Amino acid sequence: MRYLIDTNILISAALFQNSVPARAFMKAFSPPYSAIVCDYSLDEMRRVYNRKFQHRIPDFERFVSMLVLSVEIVSTPPMEENTVEEKNIRDVNDRPIFRAAVASKVDGILTGDKDFLKSGITRPKMVTAAEFLQME
Repeated sequence: MRYLIDTNILISAALFQNSVPARAFMKAFSPPYSAIVCDYSLDEMRRVYNRKFQHRIPDFERFVSMLVLSVEIVSTPPMEENTVEEKNIRDVNDRPIFRAAVASKVDGILTGDKDFLKSGITRPKMVTAAEFLQME
């Protein structure tokens, strides 16, 4: 099963190595799961670190260096026309991640983002870190 990992899970996993998001992130690398990350999330993660965690930039660089060796990095499709599902995502900054997930034909998005979780979108499935850890 293929899961796209949302930016908030990536940031939490990088900052808090023993957190629930970090454990879910690690599980996403283990069969039967495959971890996918879109290039938009990596760019967004860099922006967040530059804005909020400048003192942790070296940690970010190490995390991303290991990440790109371990996951499938996919391109984020350009916005052509909003689909009905995409319009259900309140935060327009989350829509590129959704487009990447759909284009990559993932089974789910591993996220803690309430805009994704409350969007009503069922395909791909929106899964929290805690829910993902409960899955077999």
